[in-house]
Amino acid sequence: MNRSGVVACPPASPLGEAERDLVLRGVREAAVRGPKSVAIDREDLACVVLPLDGPAEVGAPLLAAVMPRPTPPDLPLLLADATSSLSLCWEVEDARRQHSRLRIADARAREAVLHLLMNGQISAARQVAGALGITLPAVVWVYVIEGPPAERGAAADALAEVAEGAWVVPCPVYADHLMVLADADSEAHADNPPQWAWPASVAETCRIGVSDAVALRDTATGYAQAFHALAAARHRTERQASFAAHADLALTIGPAAAAWAEAFLAPLHAHRARRSQDPDSAELLATAASWLSFSSHATAHLKIHRNTLTARLTLIQELLALDLNRLADQAALALALRALAARNPPRTEHPEHPETERGTAPSMDELLALPHVAAWAQRQFQPVRALDVPTYVDQTLTTWLRLDARIGPTAAALSLSASAVRKRLARSEALLQRSLLRSPSAVHDQWLALRVLDLAEQSPEAPSNDEEVEFTEERQTGRGQGTRM
Repeated sequence: MNRSGVVACPPASPLGEAERDLVLRGVREAAVRGPKSVAIDREDLACVVLPLDGPAEVGAPLLAAVMPRPTPPDLPLLLADATSSLSLCWEVEDARRQHSRLRIADARAREAVLHLLMNGQISAARQVAGALGITLPAVVWVYVIEGPPAERGAAADALAEVAEGAWVVPCPVYADHLMVLADADSEAHADNPPQWAWPASVAETCRIGVSDAVALRDTATGYAQAFHALAAARHRTERQASFAAHADLALTIGPAAAAWAEAFLAPLHAHRARRSQDPDSAELLATAASWLSFSSHATAHLKIHRNTLTARLTLIQELLALDLNRLADQAALALALRALAARNPPRTEHPEHPETERGTAPSMDELLALPHVAAWAQRQFQPVRALDVPTYVDQTLTTWLRLDARIGPTAAALSLSASAVRKRLARSEALLQRSLLRSPSAVHDQWLALRVLDLAEQSPEAPSNDEEVEFTEERQTGRGQGTRM
């Protein structure tokens, strides 16, 4: 029992009312006397209460024995021996509880640092990490490790021992994922990620995706890269893959993308919360980015209720005049957020937008119609439109994108089962080395690439280079045919 009279370990048979009253009386007296045993009698009952050994500030429990009188002569010795054994057991259990509390506190602090990094709040992240005695590197490799959820804690412990100096954090969104941030700022790991001897529990049961080396402020980008690499690792016997670098569309477009994004997101930036509990502009931007990355899992990422998420998304749609059920509007919002995050330096090699110099932002379609953007789009679809890839792979992907990335309508349009559509999209994932069916997904980039190619087909201008001519000829042979938007 504890010193408040709460039973920690009840006896095999329940106590009678008289016995229970006597035990409670003995516990009250023991609480007054301190670390001393108590023996009390009442009519035909006797009760002995002995405190277990332990730190005074912790408050060790009490051992209470109640029995009929007269008591056996060897009872004091028997209870003393029992007290010694129980004290050791209790101290072990208390140490385990303290260790568990420390692990939970450390995990929550690490998760807080991860949230700050993912939201670009580098100074705050460094301060919290510094309070834990850890210095965050300026450049990191991001690993996403997928394995059985029940073994995530053991895998994290094993990784912490092997990956010396790395930041191991359970993913706050997916219960089967671990994230590892490794120092890419050192000379030893400046060009290639660390080649650790993965523990057997990780190497045999987990899959690993690795990002490019990214600046600490770009941790969210590194996470998305590692997640896409993980999608490729699922289809490899070695169970590990590195990110296959693709140029970012916002960077490909150039500074005009930021001008368009500023105009596109202006209503969101101008929003002011009417009440203290309402979301402000920054919260809405963070919600939009999280939802585009994690879909319904944004509730776990942002630590908000699903009704709160729904209300914020409704407000975002109203402010921006969007329908976020449509993939086209999702892709536009995703591109705008990425363009502002990139904040591209001025580029002079593609001066196709004199209107931006006059202060008028171009439309998204005008940006996507740029010749060098068409080359980017062709590279996005090249793996699924290769000559050795069945045409149905590209057809399924294209139809799925045109139907707002919905499995059911895609299956109906192609006269397939839903499982067949998923299998074909999984084939596209392996070829593209991008995640499509699980967020963070490359679906927005693929839709934008498809839109670019549609605009190129509608343009009266002839292809500007040999690559575009070859691509157009391949399209005319029957590859990539699907229902037009």
